[in-house]
This record gives sequence, C-alpha cells and structure tokens, in this order.
Amino acid sequence: MLRTSLTYLLAGLFSLVLVAVLGDRQLSGQTGSIKPIELRKDDAWNRASEKLIKGSHVKVFIPSLPYLYTSHAVNGALIRPAANQRGWEYDMAVDHQQLDDTTYEFRLRRGVRFQDGTPFNADAVVLNMEYFKKKPVKYSKIDEVFDYVEKVDDYTVRFHLTEKYGSFMNDVIWMQFYTEEYLKRNPGGWNGKANCPNLSMPGPYGLGPYMLTEGYIEGDRQTSKAVLKANPYYWDPNYPKVETITVFTDLDSQEAKRMALYEEGELDITVIPPEDKVETILSDYSKLVISPSTDNIAIHINMINGHPKLKEKEVRIALNEAINRHNLLHFVYENEGLLSPISPYFPGVNVVSQYLLPTPEDFDPFDKDVQNRLREVLDGLKLRVLTQDRFLPLWRGIETHFKRVGVTLDIQVTNSEKEIFQQLLTTHEGKNSEHWDLLIWGNDDWYFNHPYSAFLVFRTSNVWSTVSPDPVMDEYIDEMFRATVEEPEFVSICDKIMRRAYGEGYMLFVPTPNKVFAVNKEVVFHPYRMACMPLWKIEITDQHWSVRREKDEYPASLRRPVEITRFQIK
Repeated sequence: MLRTSLTYLLAGLFSLVLVAVLGDRQLSGQTGSIKPIELRKDDAWNRASEKLIKGSHVKVFIPSLPYLYTSHAVNGALIRPAANQRGWEYDMAVDHQQLDDTTYEFRLRRGVRFQDGTPFNADAVVLNMEYFKKKPVKYSKIDEVFDYVEKVDDYTVRFHLTEKYGSFMNDVIWMQFYTEEYLKRNPGGWNGKANCPNLSMPGPYGLGPYMLTEGYIEGDRQTSKAVLKANPYYWDPNYPKVETITVFTDLDSQEAKRMALYEEGELDITVIPPEDKVETILSDYSKLVISPSTDNIAIHINMINGHPKLKEKEVRIALNEAINRHNLLHFVYENEGLLSPISPYFPGVNVVSQYLLPTPEDFDPFDKDVQNRLREVLDGLKLRVLTQDRFLPLWRGIETHFKRVGVTLDIQVTNSEKEIFQQLLTTHEGKNSEHWDLLIWGNDDWYFNHPYSAFLVFRTSNVWSTVSPDPVMDEYIDEMFRATVEEPEFVSICDKIMRRAYGEGYMLFVPTPNKVFAVNKEVVFHPYRMACMPLWKIEITDQHWSVRREKDEYPASLRRPVEITRFQIK
C-alpha cells in the first residue's frame, strides 16, 4: 500500500547529513583526528574468473523496470541490447538485410536449443509470431504495422510489415521467442499487455543464458524475488559466468542500502541515490560504479482525473517554472546527470537539447518577481504525489522549490514499481483506484538508442500517457515511427515533439540521471546505458562471499575503499 513519506524523509535527511559531514574524509583510529581517504585500485577484474564457478551466486536489486532489465538474461530475440554505438548486437540472428520499406530478412543462428532442449529454427520464429499477431504488445506501433513472418528455409525468415516503419529494429529486440508449451499456457505467451510478458512464470521456456526457476517478473505483476539459474543449453560456451542470480524487485531503499553496504552476502548490486556515494565508498563490502545513461525520469501530470487546475496550460507551465533544474542537478543529483529532461545521448535529442530546454538556461525561478507571478498562477495549489521511495531525495528538492511559490505536496510512498504502474496504466481510461496529481517512475531507456522510450508518455492515444488527447502530438510521434534515426529529418521530428511537450507543460520536467550503483568489491559489473542488465557477463573473484571458504573472513586488505569506476558512453 502507498504510505506517508515522513519516515523516508527522515532517513534520507540522515544520509544527506552523513555525506556532508564525511565529505572526502574518513575517521582515523585516533579520537578527534581525521585523514584523507586512501583509495585503492579496483583489481577485481584482474582476479575474476572468466569461466562459470560452481556454487557462485550474485544478488541484485532492480527497482525500476525489472522485467526489462532481466529480460535478455532469460529470453532470446533476433537482436539484444549491447554497449556499442548502435546499441544492439545479434542474438538469435547472425545477420539481416532490409529488402524494401516493409520487408526484413534475418538469417538465424544454427545449433541453438531452447532451455528445455528443443531446437530453435525458422518454424519456432513463425509459431511465436503467429501468437504475437493474436495478442501483440501495445507500447509502440508494432501491434499495428506487423503483418506476418515468412519461412524462407530452416534458418532464414522474412518479416513483412504493412507500412514503412523506421523503428522496426527497436521493436525486434523485444520480439522474444518461447517454447510451444509456454506459448500455449496462461499467463504465458503473448497476452496483449502494454508491457512485454516475458517472465510470466518460471520454467525452461526461453533461449537466454539463464533460466527463470523461481518467481515471475512482469510490468504489472511480479514477485518480490526471482531466481535465475545458468542455462546448460546456452549456445555461447563463454556465458554465463555466475551459476545463480537472485533478483529483488521491491526492497525498501534504505534496506537495500543496508544489505549492500553493511552486510556481506545479502546484496551485490543495487542502484543508490547520489547522496549515498561517500557512504558506499566507505563500505567494507561495496564500491561505487557510475555510468552515463539514456535513462529518463517521468513525472506525470494527471490531466485525466487529477486536480482540475492541472488541465490549465498556464498552471502546468508555472509548475515547471517553479523548479530550479540547476539546483536539482547540483544538490540532489550531485552532478550525476545532465540538465536536459530527455537524455541528450539519444539520436536527434543530442542536437535539439543543445538549444531547447523547458525553460531558458538563464531562467531564475528564485527571482522575487518570478515567484510572485507564479504564486498568483498557482494560487496555493495542493497536489497528491505517488512515488517509489527511491525518488524521495528528488521530491525533497522539488518540494522545497514548490514551497517558495505556495504549492504543497502530499507525498504517498511505496517500495514497489508495480503499485505505481497499477495506477498509471489505469488512469488513461479514468479507472485508477488511487487519486493522484503527480506520479513518478524510472523511465529507463528500454527502446535502446531511440528517444521513443522518453516520448512514449506524450503519445496521448496509449495507456502510458496521462495527457489530454492531442492529435497534433500523436501525428508527430507517428511521423517519428516512419523515420529512422539516421534520416536527416529525424532531428526536426524530435524538435517538434520536444517543443510541443515543453510548450504545453505535459510533464514535470527534471534532469536526466546517471546510473549510480553500489557493487560488491569482488564483483565485476559493467552497466549498459539502457534498461538492460547484462547479468550473463558478471564475473566474481575467488574472494566473493558465495565461493570463499565458509570459515574464511573477508580480508581486511580488500575492505579498504576502492576508486570510483566511471564508464563512458561509447
């Protein structure tokens, strides 16, 4: 259930004070004296095993979109996300060609078996897409433009579309293939949801490096824990490198921090707020891993059945003008992010974000004349917020800014993203059971190297949007679907979408975040920039808790603070 945020606000405040006090220093053994932190090199990558270790076990917490982050660890599609410039690599396909505007041909990987040992081939692709056609996913336009799959030979297939669709390869990454048994079972198969139904029940139904053996993870339903085991039939003998992965989906953020930083063996990888960076560095068991991302934070304004004033453009614009994004970026994000509310690492957006922001870069919401004008417009507005606890540091900053212009917030908190989605995905039709005015979720980049993952919320014809019907915006997004990111007009399409979204105040716009992780010191983990966690690539050393001899304590020399690992966008 959603609950009041007071407890979490106090916990977050304690953490903020701790960071401020410690700064870049640590306590020495002598009372009242301090000395600079001495950071050691992270040598885990040099000590890690490149082969699967029997008995190895890594535990991760994924608070946002866990069904997407884990999907490609369990399932196989023609392509999958990758840490390269185009954002993908071949998976069940080995190459492809576009024959014309509406026809794509793929050559399939040979010798692949499903996790139950049955063969994967062209017949399996055709069968899966027949099921997909009956109940396709509805997050993009693929449900409208996909026509059928043709078998050319046992290892070649052709996908036929009804019209030109430039983002087809972005959708192919989520057209995952399952055994016939899974397709026939309920709630397995494709079930027409707004999100992919890819981990709906445990069993040997996929093609990925791990089998889901316990629990289930979908966008709208999930167990608090899921267990993955190495797939003995996986086509690549180099992966996976860890035998068991446990995925937590709805931990309390303070509990997750305790498990990762202060208890060995409870949690190996977790997202942390930037305010916990110093605490992570000083942990006996964790190190800090940071990377830029194509993630976004979606804060919905409920124009469907929220506060009546939110239907007024002037009010939505005023709420956005009340926020000092420079202030949020510095004090809340600790500069772990970028000012643009839509990731500037996306094609098209990378150009537009250089000259277009929700408010001019030199706009000062703390100016007295500006604040007086905003107070008049907002007129003592009181708004109800639905949020996961992980976003409370951000709401502390926003709440401070809103108080300056007379806006008060009633913040309701949950650990679980599924509770957020239950309200979000029913609001479009006015069927939400909880009243809300502002709602936040981690809109991490699930469309890889394409801004539609951020633009999704502006497509007013789908359930992910809480914007009043806007046929102009919907046509802009249809135009985006027809183009490819390589076409010159793609920049101008992004400009039109972003200009209308900012000009109408369709969301509450905040900076985009970096990915900030606490990672066990004996784990090698390279995060991707999008919503995919390459669990199969994780490596551990022989000093990891899961394989170290039970009687051996973690060596004091390895408990010393480790240098921050920072990755760059390739």
